[in-house]
Amino acid sequence: MKTNPGRFFEDYRMGEVIRHAVPRTVSGGERALYHALYPARGALYSSDEFARASGLAASPLDDLIAFHTVFGKTVPDISLNAVANLGYAEGRWLAPVWPGDTLRSESEVIGLKENSNGRSGVVYVRTRGLNQRGEVVLDYVRWVMVKKARDVAPPEPVVPDLRKVVPAAELVVPAGLDFSRYDFALAGEPHRWGDYAVGEKIDHVDGVTVEEAEHMLATRLWQNTAKVHFDATNREDGRRLIYGGHVISLARALSFNGLANAQMIVALNAGAHANPCFSGDTVRAWSEVLDRAETSAPGVGALRLRLVAVKQGAAPFALKGEDGKYLAEVLLDLDYWALVPL
Repeated sequence: MKTNPGRFFEDYRMGEVIRHAVPRTVSGGERALYHALYPARGALYSSDEFARASGLAASPLDDLIAFHTVFGKTVPDISLNAVANLGYAEGRWLAPVWPGDTLRSESEVIGLKENSNGRSGVVYVRTRGLNQRGEVVLDYVRWVMVKKARDVAPPEPVVPDLRKVVPAAELVVPAGLDFSRYDFALAGEPHRWGDYAVGEKIDHVDGVTVEEAEHMLATRLWQNTAKVHFDATNREDGRRLIYGGHVISLARALSFNGLANAQMIVALNAGAHANPCFSGDTVRAWSEVLDRAETSAPGVGALRLRLVAVKQGAAPFALKGEDGKYLAEVLLDLDYWALVPL
């Protein structure tokens, strides 16, 4: 048999390391398409001159381009037969990705737990994205619910003990980054690190209605082959599930209005795709400031932010009900660190 139906839950083994196929050389083309798909306007990722004034050699590719590219490589081996991508933890961006870099991915299975229904299970993997020099540019943990295909005895359950937050001391600031001469007018907003208070919530005001065509383009762009995103017969409701990363990028881009100076994502503390998103949903976003930290880089501080994406009908800043579960209108709950000028 030459075709590959993909892995099912029973095909994974604890400690297994999977080298994912098809490295990808990224270029300015990915940047242009990314900025066309999402209302992304971060100055550091838009302008070589702005990046040079901030101490970098040129404008790197957007942090989420790196994430989507690394993530997409893993899909045929990790989530081709997924029911849902459930969450993230311990993510760190370790080096900028530049046009011309070639990225590849590898994942280690660090947890397995069959669900009580016996028809699926949760697979935990730690994924690393590496460039052409073998340098790790990104690593993160994610867990995904995967279908079972055969009635076999489940593995001994292992759920990894994951840190809830990447400590500020472990944030990696790109070499040379310097915000001491930061141009707030060109960046688009005057708000600096000291203007944000822990507990503050920001309504990002704008919204984007998700279209089937743009989602299909985005998912193909990142070479994400998960069946639930393409094959309408793969779900009982006959609807194609919008790739969760598409929602992440939409929400991140929408957060520009109020967080224009949160230039670089450097860590992903936690994340949950709370409810499915479908074509026709209108995505809006709000943020909460969870923590602040200084860095050793000149003029550079870090904000720990909660980014919440919701769809139409959501109440302002509403997240969970009295039962502790996410409200039906909540699509994404993402906890991350971003670099901001002091």
